[in-house]
Amino acid sequence: MPPSLPLPLVLLVDDNADMRKLYKLYLEHEGLQTDEAAQGFEAFDKALKRRPDAIVMDLRMPALDGWEAVRLLKNRRATRDIPVVALTGTDDVEDLKLARNAGCAAVLRKPCSPEDLHLAVLRLLGRAA
Repeated sequence: MPPSLPLPLVLLVDDNADMRKLYKLYLEHEGLQTDEAAQGFEAFDKALKRRPDAIVMDLRMPALDGWEAVRLLKNRRATRDIPVVALTGTDDVEDLKLARNAGCAAVLRKPCSPEDLHLAVLRLLGRAA
């Protein structure tokens, strides 16, 4: 029997602890590892240290918002290739453009079901069914 591959690691970044918990429980149930960050600076540090396979980033957070956190990650050689799914509670077309311009590979609107988030992450990981 071949050795099993490590489970992909997804970094969940949201200032709402309940949202992080919901997504964490669902993604782990679906066979992914997760780590959490409550704001952009913490996300940046964890991404550098842990090198997740994907990042789920809320865009509107205090201190360092998601747009700027993604820009910082995309400007670092060590983290620039990590795909990012942005989460936003707005329908503002400019916000969606800013997310794409910052380097987000996908943008989902909140509230986002855990199933939709899982599918978006799988697509970014090249594991879509």
